[in-house]
Amino acid sequence: MEWKRITFDPNQMGGQACIRGLRIPVATVVRCIAGRMSVPEILRAYPDLEEEDIAEALRYAASLTEDRVIPLGRTGS
Repeated sequence: MEWKRITFDPNQMGGQACIRGLRIPVATVVRCIAGRMSVPEILRAYPDLEEEDIAEALRYAASLTEDRVIPLGRTGS
């Protein structure tokens, strides 16, 4: 998948996935959503962000969870 708003720069924020070269990591946006902030609240808190930045950050995060895990054996009690 091609990311138009997600950037990676080893010289910025330790190479974390960020929004459009800004010092706003994707993780920060996802954490805001997980904390139940609304899109308008996030945009107020981070005025350099655009609504599409938030949507792409969530798509990027979702793509990271697409790996399949195949249990090797039974776990638990």
